[in-house]
Order: sequence, then structure tokens, then C-alpha cells
Amino acid sequence: MLREEINQALNIATKSQEKRRMQTLRLINAAVKDRDIAARTAGKDKVGDDEIRLMMQKMIKQREESAQIYEEAGRLELAGQEREEIEIIRSFLPKQLSEEEIAAVCKGVISEVGATGLRDMGKCMGMIKSRYPGQMDFSRANQLIKNLIG
Repeated sequence: MLREEINQALNIATKSQEKRRMQTLRLINAAVKDRDIAARTAGKDKVGDDEIRLMMQKMIKQREESAQIYEEAGRLELAGQEREEIEIIRSFLPKQLSEEEIAAVCKGVISEVGATGLRDMGKCMGMIKSRYPGQMDFSRANQLIKNLIG
């Protein structure tokens, strides 16, 4: 399970005193615990690996935006820290699909669903999210599908 993998990595980072890695892994664990609490209040069990991967993708996106802001402000050391955290988080995600692969997936799903208009967006995105959790930027896939069937 992804949860156990993160905890093992945290133990290793703690023993080897990798401060940035420890900090990032603790942030991931805290976010997972927050999601677990929210799930329990909704009457569900702990969140699964797919939801953890989606959460980690959001964490990456936040850090990319922060790094860009820091770079524009000339704070290169802070931008570097954000990029280090991105790499640590990415190490727990499956290989990301390239732009070409995302386009091929979108075209395949459109033909499989028989999508003819924007009203079929939900079916297409639902299928992509269930088949490729954590493997792509879903906002990019959403835009591609809109362009292809819109």
C-alpha cells in the first residue's frame, strides 16, 4: 500500500537525517490523515491509494505554482526547495504520461464512449480517472477532450 511505502520512506529519511525529505513526507502523512478524518465523518473507511495519488498530484501542482511565483520574485532558493519537494512527492507516483500519450488516451476514450458533444465529457473524464489515477494531469486531459469533441 502507498501509505506503508510513505511511512517506510519517512523512517529511512529520519534515520539518515534527510531534513527536506522528512519534512515533505510528514506533510504527505498529515494530508492523508486529514483525508482519513474527513472520510470517517462522511461514514467511509480510510482513503485508498487512488485518492492519495490524486491528493499528491494536487500537492505537486501547488508546489509548481509556488516555485513559479518564487522564481518571478527572484527567490531562487525557495523555488529550489519547492522543486525538491516536487521530486520527492513524484517518487511515489506512477510514471506520468507524456502529452502524446495523454492525447492518445483521450482519443481512445472518446471513440470507446462514442462521445459526440460536450454532454459526454463526464463519461469520458470518469473513465480516464478510473483507468489512469495519478498518471496524468486531468485538467490537461479535460482540455484535450473539450477540444476534440467541442
